[in-house]
Amino acid sequence: MNALAQTTNAFAAVSTNDIRAIKPLVFVDAGSAWLWWILAALAVATLVAGLLWFLKSKTIPPLPPESAHARAKRKLAAALNLIDQPRLFCIAVSDTLRIYLEERFDFRAPERTTEEFMNELQSTPLLNTDQKRFLGAFLSECDLVKFAKHEPTQSDLEKLHLAALRLVTETEPTPAAAVPPVIAPPTLNRAS
Repeated sequence: MNALAQTTNAFAAVSTNDIRAIKPLVFVDAGSAWLWWILAALAVATLVAGLLWFLKSKTIPPLPPESAHARAKRKLAAALNLIDQPRLFCIAVSDTLRIYLEERFDFRAPERTTEEFMNELQSTPLLNTDQKRFLGAFLSECDLVKFAKHEPTQSDLEKLHLAALRLVTETEPTPAAAVPPVIAPPTLNRAS
């Protein structure tokens, strides 16, 4: 081989790594790409909405509202935390009892003075005579502590608490007696 041929072969090898010719344009269909993105977004939104609906339908139904006597018993138990502060304890216990009587018997107890409340109470048959007498004494004792700065002993406060609890328990509505289901006797099919 001659020198010229070797140079030509070497030049040809180098020229393949040199600048190449411009390639023809490649057509990219951009019109359908946005359509695929919208369809994907709709699919994700549908899945999220379906999941939320499924979770909402599986939630636990709300508990029934707390009855007046259960709420009063809970508040009376919480009032025991205030037994070291007689005035606040008597306010909590008497307010609980007044609110209970308003919810249970529709008395207008919380906004009235003890005297106004007791006058209204005398005309109602919803409480018996002993309960009315007890309630009057209870509210008067609480008023002495709340307004006259009477300092009862802890034993006196515990008695007030038990008395309020007893009144709530005595006036608690009794559950209706469960009526047993009526079961029809089986019928006999007599073949003739």
